Amino acid sequence: MMRQGSESLSHAELLAILLRTGTRSESAVHLAQRILADCGGLRRFAEKSWDELTHLRGIGPAKALQLQASIELGRRVARSRLPEMPRITKPQDAAELLMEELRHYREEHFICLFLNTKNQVVGRQTLSIGSLNASVVHPREVFRAAIRRSSASILCAHNHPSGDPSPSPEDIQITKRLAEAGQLLGIELLDHLVIGDNRYISLKESGCL
Repeated sequence: MMRQGSESLSHAELLAILLRTGTRSESAVHLAQRILADCGGLRRFAEKSWDELTHLRGIGPAKALQLQASIELGRRVARSRLPEMPRITKPQDAAELLMEELRHYREEHFICLFLNTKNQVVGRQTLSIGSLNASVVHPREVFRAAIRRSSASILCAHNHPSGDPSPSPEDIQITKRLAEAGQLLGIELLDHLVIGDNRYISLKESGCL
């Protein structure tokens, strides 16, 4: 399974992983094959009650519970939907997503939003806490996180604990370094927001990006 992936395994082999052990006379795979045959296939097996499972030779009460839990998780995954991902179409969208959290911090927090090709947020990460400077926020760390999430673009934001979102020279310098690195890697820096107390400044709208 580690070498070839779960999709390469048969029903019996997957069931054997859940069973973990066989019996004195048969391996876990042979036990799984027999159980599926006795039940009439995977669908009929999944419909068995706990009591019915425990009456199958080789399955005790604990194994029956483990199997039922796995089946129920599979059902819930099948019924579940992916949560709707917020979409960033303008700086205000990102500010509304982050401001209430960032405006209360007493230290500077540098956060990255990772976006897909539809500008939907697929992840976020706090990359530094403390005074913002080139040694704390490095493009290498930012884009390593972006590549790990297969991001099409990123949007960065950090807070000013003073409440004044006016960008510092360091803010502008880091923004330009990130934009240059993004161009080389093909991952666009959409914007860098500086968030104050109920106020924010977009470095892109300010002409710094």
